Amino acid sequence: MNILDIALSQYGITEIKGGNHNPEVVKYFSECGFDQIRDDETAWCSAFANWVCMKAGRVRSGALNARSWTNVGQEVATPQTGDVVVFWRESKKSWKGHVAFYMSEDKNYYYVLGGNQSNHVCIKAYSKDRLLTIRRV
Repeated sequence: MNILDIALSQYGITEIKGGNHNPEVVKYFSECGFDQIRDDETAWCSAFANWVCMKAGRVRSGALNARSWTNVGQEVATPQTGDVVVFWRESKKSWKGHVAFYMSEDKNYYYVLGGNQSNHVCIKAYSKDRLLTIRRV
């Protein structure tokens, strides 16, 4: 299966509010070697991207911070469906970010499929001015 098929197979996976944790979210951590994390409260966009790329047999960042993807694969100027898109959060200089898979775009937004987008796997719009890089894995 390709990246997009694998990511879409998880569409709708959602964190569980309260003391319980969704085992599907916890799976993203454990199957990628982060079995010390047993909750769905830890930021999981990079865990999801690593899990998808692992299942697709692609290179992955091997780290849980979104910006760890800024040097994975090859940077591209023209994205294709399934490419990795990395955004900044709070500020361009912050260590914080978000990583997801490219779906489409319009004049102002990238539409990306990712984990931990409003606490679930979904397609969401991110402003183009928050882009750090697009990577082909």
